[in-house]
Amino acid sequence: MSCGEPHETDCREVLTEVYLYLDLECADERRNRIRQHLDECSPCLREYGIEQEVKALVARCCGNETAPAELRERLRVRLADLVFETDSREYLAD
Repeated sequence: MSCGEPHETDCREVLTEVYLYLDLECADERRNRIRQHLDECSPCLREYGIEQEVKALVARCCGNETAPAELRERLRVRLADLVFETDSREYLAD
């Protein structure tokens, strides 16, 4: 996904790392760059809002359970692949 506007941090990069941002699992410098991008990019901000809602829903349903590190990493990789697949689709005219 890209909003078409120039940004210091690419939209695709931000959406790939949104879970790290939400979970406070990235360095402060990276968090600041992602936050700055979200402040100026409304399409990413909308996507981020959806991510926050999903995370809140999972937290309510799962309570204090923590996923194993291996599962979290597999999910991150798969989600990153999905973001890339979504951005790279081609639509051909009939």
